[in-house]
Amino acid sequence: MSKKSFVLRIDEETFKAIEKWAGDEFRSVNGQLEYLIDKALKDAKRKPKKDEKEDKAPG
Repeated sequence: MSKKSFVLRIDEETFKAIEKWAGDEFRSVNGQLEYLIDKALKDAKRKPKKDEKEDKAPG
């Protein structure tokens, strides 16, 4: 799976809270953010299923 890079600006207090949470769960801050976004998408039933991703793949 390829990954897209982008800039995220958040306040320092929020970053520190995410950094601590990530450390508590043995993840990097990036890994924690990926986990939280993935969970939010699943909870909202907005995460594409693998079949849907493959159907939309170029080629």
